[in-house]
Amino acid sequence: MSAGLPALLQSFFTDRLCRQRRASPNTISGYRDSFRLLFHFAKERLGKAPSKLMIEDLNVSFIGDFLDHLEKHRKNSARTRNIRLAAIHSFFQYVAFEEPAHALLCQRVLAMPTKRHERRPIEFLNREEIDALLASVDLSTRIGRRDRTLLLLAVQTGLRVSELTSLNCQDVSLGTGAHVHCQGKGRKHRCTPLRPETATMLDAWLRERHGHPDDPLFASIRGGKLSRDAIELLLEKYTSIAAEKCRSLKRKNISPHSLRHSAAMDLLQNGVDRSVIALWLGHESVETTQIYLHADMKLKEQALSRTPPLGVKPGRYRPDDRVLAFLESL
Repeated sequence: MSAGLPALLQSFFTDRLCRQRRASPNTISGYRDSFRLLFHFAKERLGKAPSKLMIEDLNVSFIGDFLDHLEKHRKNSARTRNIRLAAIHSFFQYVAFEEPAHALLCQRVLAMPTKRHERRPIEFLNREEIDALLASVDLSTRIGRRDRTLLLLAVQTGLRVSELTSLNCQDVSLGTGAHVHCQGKGRKHRCTPLRPETATMLDAWLRERHGHPDDPLFASIRGGKLSRDAIELLLEKYTSIAAEKCRSLKRKNISPHSLRHSAAMDLLQNGVDRSVIALWLGHESVETTQIYLHADMKLKEQALSRTPPLGVKPGRYRPDDRVLAFLESL
């Protein structure tokens, strides 16, 4: 007897993702959220509880309606839609091996294409906006000192939100060669050097934090790790305050990932090679840093300045003095 959908889904998470692939917690939580949304949609559309669903219920037509529901009713972007579809594809790849009887259904689902989406220019902060953001933090409170240290570390190192929230006190090394150690995507470990001002602020925070080596570097009020939502909220608060003095911030949609982009753009504008930026940010490929070239208007202006203006006939320098003409002829 073939296994039902609940059993296949459970073995997909426990056996395929956790044991065989050793997927990261972020990957597992992303897949979990995708199927949670899918099952909520199935209950509304089919009137079936998740435990009563069968593989045949998840056909191409139903999954297509689910993806349309994400875009039209939940207002998800095409990028988010593709992420949900990737989780479904991964599950049906597993089903195709475990239950060959459903091979035709799996083949049809796996043939569903991802949706093309617009690539908007990245949002990043310039030096003036970064200074305004950091100055908006009230350093008279412990929470303010924590937030100022977090924002300064984020905008200098370009760490992802997941990397920031996963930092422990022992991950910061001060003194000569000060750096912070983190584990990024694909379980890749990397060390990022710290500027003197960042190291000084981290040193002061660690003394005030007075935590054990395995305690979170940036803890919540309850002592646990800060969540992604908490960092988004504090960034939104300080951006709103900073926008009162720095008007350009009102025109930008700033997210925690914008701080990562800001670090990359600062490196690029100061002449750092793209391969070094890729290593700095923990990118898998140098081509990933191509987006920063498109976003850097200064590089485009420099390229434009090297081209002759339109309507001007190119000429050749001719000396107007006999001595200069003699020197040019040598």
